[in-house]
Amino acid sequence: MESLLAMAPPSGGDSSGNLVSTIIMFGAIFVIFYFMIIRPQQKRSKERTKMLSNIEKGDKVVTSGGLHGTIAGLDEKTVLLEVHDKLKLKFDRSAISQVLK
Repeated sequence: MESLLAMAPPSGGDSSGNLVSTIIMFGAIFVIFYFMIIRPQQKRSKERTKMLSNIEKGDKVVTSGGLHGTIAGLDEKTVLLEVHDKLKLKFDRSAISQVLK
């Protein structure tokens, strides 16, 4: 019988200490998520937006589908890619995944 009483949680314990430690733990988890997930994603999004706004006629690009081409024309939301002699295809700007140097 004594062993059962020894394993029982203490009665009338300090619950405010548990609450504070729980809040601190959740805060630490949020900070870790922010620096590991949210902030890098925002940085990549800004870099992509900058890349898409800086493309110019004559740049060599790769689309998200893997198509390589040279920009022959630009509109506000679309680009005209020349993929072969006199073969031009129209894509959304968002379809461009990278600009080749």
